[in-house]
Order: sequence, then structure tokens, then C-alpha cells
Amino acid sequence: MLENFWFNVEYGINHVLDINAYDHVLFLISLTVPYVFKDWKRVLLLVSMFTLGHTLSLVLAAYGIVSVNAQLVEFLIPITILIVAVFNVFTAGKGAQKERVGVLFFTTLFFGLIHGLGFAREFRMFLGDSDNKLVLLLEFALGIELSQVIIVFIVLFLGYLGQTIFRFSKRDWVMVVSAIVIGLVIPMLLGSDFLS
Repeated sequence: MLENFWFNVEYGINHVLDINAYDHVLFLISLTVPYVFKDWKRVLLLVSMFTLGHTLSLVLAAYGIVSVNAQLVEFLIPITILIVAVFNVFTAGKGAQKERVGVLFFTTLFFGLIHGLGFAREFRMFLGDSDNKLVLLLEFALGIELSQVIIVFIVLFLGYLGQTIFRFSKRDWVMVVSAIVIGLVIPMLLGSDFLS
């Protein structure tokens, strides 16, 4: 039983930290880079909203409630990353992340739904004809949340180093990291099967 639990949690962790599917990591970097350690509650809430959206779409897919065009979803995932990164570039140093909390949370929840749908087909195969779909989903979601917290901590830590030791201004830090994310996400968009 415990062995199965850890297998499912680990599956969730590996889903996020998969080096070949770094879109999840890019999204988390974009989401986290405007913040510092003292904002950890807000960041944790944002990341949890993303996990909630991700898990909700997997529930809908696992029980056959929704079925979506995989190519469209694979196209929308980099779009969500691009939107957050571009938002960061235009609001860097302006404190916009502190003002529109509701909009940010709902947007993150919605983007979580899209990212979850991108994984739905593989997850359905993982579930097979299991009787404990909900338990598997929750264990998987726990793995996702754990790996996201690790990534968020790394981004906040690098931000701390960049802004204290290397003396980047917060604005420059957000701009540079967001620009790198944009540079990585544009080829993902252009290479999308949805566009061809």
C-alpha cells in the first residue's frame, strides 16, 4: 500500500521535473519570479491554485467528462507561459502582482486546467481500469505540489542570490528571467502541430 502511494507521488514529482517536458517548470518560473521569500504565502497559494486546476482537469478527463483536442491543448500550454512572462515584463517593478490578487489566482487556476488537460491522455493510461481513481489522483497531485514547492523554492533562492549578492534590481531580475522564458517558449509555440 505504502509502496503504491510513493509510486504515485513520485509519478507526480517526475511529471513536473521531466527535463523533456519543461513547460511546467517554465510556467512555475514565470509565476514565481516576481516574488521574494517574504511573499511565500501568496506564492504557495498561487502554486496550489495551479495544482487545483491541474487536478480538476485530470478528474474531468479520468472520468470521461471532458475530451479535448490534444494539439490545441499542446498549443495553449506555451501560450499560458508566454502570457505570464510577458505580463511580468510589462509589470516588473510596478507591484502589479500585489494588486490584482483575484485576477491572478483565477488566471492561475484556469492555466492549471489547461496544463492538466495536456497530461490527461497519459494520465488515463496510467490509471488503466483502477477502482481507486480518486486516491491515485490525490497521490499524484501531492507529488505535483511537492515538486512545485521545490521549484518555487529554487526560483526564490536564485532571486535572493541575484538581488543580494549580484545586486540585480528586482525589476531587472524579473525582466531578465522572464525574457529567457519567452525565448524558450517561442520555439515551443512555433513548433506546435496545431500551427502546421
